[in-house]
Amino acid sequence: MRHTISLTVENKFGVLARVAGLFSGRGYNIESLSVAETLDPLLSKMTIVTSGEDKIIEQIIKQLNKLINTIKVTDLTVTDHVEREMVLVKVSASGESRTEVLRLVDIFRGKIVDVSPDTFVIELTGDEGKIQAVLSLLTPLGVKDIVRTGKVAMQRTIQQKKSQKTE
Repeated sequence: MRHTISLTVENKFGVLARVAGLFSGRGYNIESLSVAETLDPLLSKMTIVTSGEDKIIEQIIKQLNKLINTIKVTDLTVTDHVEREMVLVKVSASGESRTEVLRLVDIFRGKIVDVSPDTFVIELTGDEGKIQAVLSLLTPLGVKDIVRTGKVAMQRTIQQKKSQKTE
């Protein structure tokens, strides 16, 4: 099963290498990795996507918590969360396919970020399902290149209903 793990870590050199080393040293694969500084410049957030049985993921989380620069580890797969990915797609866009590409970009709320006489570069954001759907529709039109960011994810805020008292 695929898991999305969120880490808050100290924003110091070598932290990313230690996290990656933990995975590779134990034979775990990182399918996707995204890292950036938070509002606090002393902290960074990592979003890691990996696959494995629940026991393996539990072991990974325990090992991540043991790393000295780790502040917080959360398996977002078991919580309510929001996730997005960005993709840049270079696609053939000449003749009749040009109109079809523009129509698909509009339907999926994408943006054309670069234009040449025979190609478009399209920017798309969304969950993995949306990205896969648009790629499957663009592929027959002539996808020339793809670059993906990997997943970024954030836990949703759980809102509790106010209890109503009757007097």
